[in-house]
Amino acid sequence: MKGLLIKNANELVTCSGRKAKFGKEMSQLHVIEDGAVVIEDGIIKAVGKTADILAKYHEGDYQVVDAKGKAVLPGFVDSHTHLIFGGYRAEEFSWRLKGANYMEIMERGGGILSSVRMTKEASKEELVKTGLKRLDSMLTFGVTTVEGKSGYGLDLETELKQLEAMDEVNKKHPIDVVKTFLGAHAVPVEYKGKEDEFIDYMINEVLPIVAEGNLAEFCDIFCEKKVFSVEQSRRLLTRAKEMGFKLKLHADEIVQLGGAELAAELGAVSADHLLQASDEGLKAMAERGVIATLLPGTAFSLKENFARGREMIDNGSAVALATDLNPGSCFTESIPLIIALATLYMKMTTEEAITAFTINGAAALDMADTIGSIDEGKRGDIVILEFPSYHFIPYHIGVSTVEKVIKNGKLVYDKEKRGDLLC
Repeated sequence: MKGLLIKNANELVTCSGRKAKFGKEMSQLHVIEDGAVVIEDGIIKAVGKTADILAKYHEGDYQVVDAKGKAVLPGFVDSHTHLIFGGYRAEEFSWRLKGANYMEIMERGGGILSSVRMTKEASKEELVKTGLKRLDSMLTFGVTTVEGKSGYGLDLETELKQLEAMDEVNKKHPIDVVKTFLGAHAVPVEYKGKEDEFIDYMINEVLPIVAEGNLAEFCDIFCEKKVFSVEQSRRLLTRAKEMGFKLKLHADEIVQLGGAELAAELGAVSADHLLQASDEGLKAMAERGVIATLLPGTAFSLKENFARGREMIDNGSAVALATDLNPGSCFTESIPLIIALATLYMKMTTEEAITAFTINGAAALDMADTIGSIDEGKRGDIVILEFPSYHFIPYHIGVSTVEKVIKNGKLVYDKEKRGDLLC
C-alpha cells in the first residue's frame, strides 16, 4: 500500500494556509464538497474533489477510508495545556462555588503551589502514566498536536522531571507534544518578597540546563499582579530568547498589567488568556504577528468575564483557542466545550472557532507551515466527524463528534471500533 486515501467527504474543511489567519480571514475555511485526500509517507500528497482525485490515484494502491456523509477536518491543535502534573484539586472547585476567588484560593494554600507540592511528590513514572491517559482522552476529541507546560516544580529538579515526562509521553503516544518551560509559574514560598532573586535563579541555574538538554522549545512566564511584574517577565524572556527559546506569556488574565504590550515588544509567538488586555496591547500584538490564544474554559470555570474574542477578530487579531487543561482552574480536555463557549460567550462564529483550533492553533506553536490545515506537503493529521458538517461541533455541546483520527497518515483512533485506540 502506498498510503491512505480518504474519499467522498461531505465536507472537506481544509482551513488552507501556511500562516496564521488574522481578522476576517478567520472565516475562510475553504470547504470542498465531496472531497478527497491522498496521504503518502505521512505527508498529504493531493487534495481535491473525489472524482478528480480518483481519476489520478488508483484506490487499490491505498488503504481507503470512505467518508461519505462525514465532515473531514485538520487535526485539532491544543496550543496551551498543563498536561503533566501530580495530584488533583477538586476541593478548590468547591471553594470557588462557595465564593472564593483565584487569589483567595492561592492565599489558603491552594492554587498552583498546591499542585507544585503534589508534583514534587510524584515519580516521573507516575507523571508519564497519567500523562498518557490524558493524551488518550485528547485523541478522542481529535487533538493531534498539543502544547504542554512545566511549571509545577519551580525548582530545577521538578521542572526537569516534568519536561522529561513530557518527552517520554511524546515518544510513546501518537499525539505530538510541544514542550514549554514555565519555571516562573508562581512564586515559591521561600521566595515571597524576593521575586527578583527567583528570576535570577531561573536565569542562571535552570534555563541553561533546560537549553543544554534541548528539553523545551518555548519559555513562558505568568506575568500578573502578585506573581511576576512586566519588568521581571521582560528580564527572563529576553534571556530565554538569547538562549534560543521561542516565547509565550500568560498575560493580562486578572488585571491589565501590560503583558500584551510586552509580548509585542519581545516578538513572542503567542500571548495567552488576555481577559484584561488593553486595546493598545492587542493592536500591538496584531501588528507584530503575535497570536492571541484565548482560553474560555478557564474563564468559565473561574466564573470570570470572557476575553473579547469578537472585538479582537474584528480589530484584526489572529485568535487561537486552547483548553488550558490543568488541575485547578480548568480541568477539561473537551475541544467541543471550548468551541461552544467561544461561540456562545465570546461571539465567535463556528468558522472562526475552527480556524482558531487548527491553522491558528498551529501558528501559536510556530508550526503553521507543517500542520493545522489539509494542504499538500503538510503532515497527514486529519479528523473525521460522525456527522456531515462541521456545524455539529458546537451544536453537540461538550460531546465529541469525532469518529476517526488519522495521525501522520495512520488511523490511530476509530470510535466505530468501540472507541479503541489503534496506536
